[in-house]
Amino acid sequence: MRGDHPTTQTAGRTGDIASTALPRESPEGMACVPGGRFLMGSADFYPEERPVCEVTVGDFWMDTRPVTVAQFRRFVQQTGHVTTAEQAPDPADYPGADPDLLVPGSLVFRKTAGPVDLRDVRNWWAYLPGANWRHPDGPGSDLSRRDRHPVTHVAYADALAYAAWAGKDLPTEAEWEYAARGGLDGAVFAWGDEFAPGGEQMANTWQGQFPWQNLLLDGYEGTSPAGAFPPNGYGLYDMTGNVWEWTSEKFRPRHHPEAAATCCAYREASSAPPGDIPRRVIKGGSHLCAPGYCLRYRPAARQGEAVDTSTSHIGFRCVLRPDTCRVVTHGSGMSCLPGFTGVQHGYQDRDDPAADV
Repeated sequence: MRGDHPTTQTAGRTGDIASTALPRESPEGMACVPGGRFLMGSADFYPEERPVCEVTVGDFWMDTRPVTVAQFRRFVQQTGHVTTAEQAPDPADYPGADPDLLVPGSLVFRKTAGPVDLRDVRNWWAYLPGANWRHPDGPGSDLSRRDRHPVTHVAYADALAYAAWAGKDLPTEAEWEYAARGGLDGAVFAWGDEFAPGGEQMANTWQGQFPWQNLLLDGYEGTSPAGAFPPNGYGLYDMTGNVWEWTSEKFRPRHHPEAAATCCAYREASSAPPGDIPRRVIKGGSHLCAPGYCLRYRPAARQGEAVDTSTSHIGFRCVLRPDTCRVVTHGSGMSCLPGFTGVQHGYQDRDDPAADV
């Protein structure tokens, strides 16, 4: 074991507990993830990934790809959903904010002309009025040839709304990380311990000096079509790189040890100080993650993102659980209620046939 020791006994490279088998046929566009035990987190990279805990998850299905632009468009057409980025922020929620910024918009990455101070994210992030999932690079941009790319500029509420429409749910952090590992418990990446085995780029990440020099060794400047890189051991694509993905988990700066003892990942009643915008865990890294700045294109990597935030590098995917544990928070504890999440609305998890690259 690299680094410090996990908080409980290790479980080996693959999950190894018996669980109720899922039906062999997965729902359209989803893959079966057989439940088991795994080591969640890492002691070798960033502090928020510690401590390493042994965690048990049950069987579930997961979308094989992040939700695409085409899929999100169908959701909006059928429901009339208006995303957070398309609504003006309520001034009451942002006392003291510049009124010029309280307009519909979203955060967009801007490549710099040369090296900049990496301690100030404002050097490459800009809040652009008019940027949203329809206009991912700001006003004047569109979705041409992006139908199969992951949808971006979706806040936490937008991901929840889509999941509810599809009759699914967002994954817990433990479910997401377990699925991303693809059976390779303890490996650094979703495909093993070597970043580019045999010189092959395995995910859409940043190669070169961030945020000004992208060598494009993976062939992509921004997002890539979902499924452009090889799947992991569970048949899941883009679990690392391309876009960060929302989970249902409230963010803590470190893993909570009780996560190893529950049927679903541990939930707190609140993880944000009074007056702060709540944060949820995002996982997987993105096409903007570089080894010299943000080495987070790994299953164990995690960050907290404010629920009101949308950006050009955050998307999501959904899960479906048989006999799922629906977590109800009571103070700092939890209870699990039996239930079943079924596919609704005649939803078919397929992209539009129009090809894009």
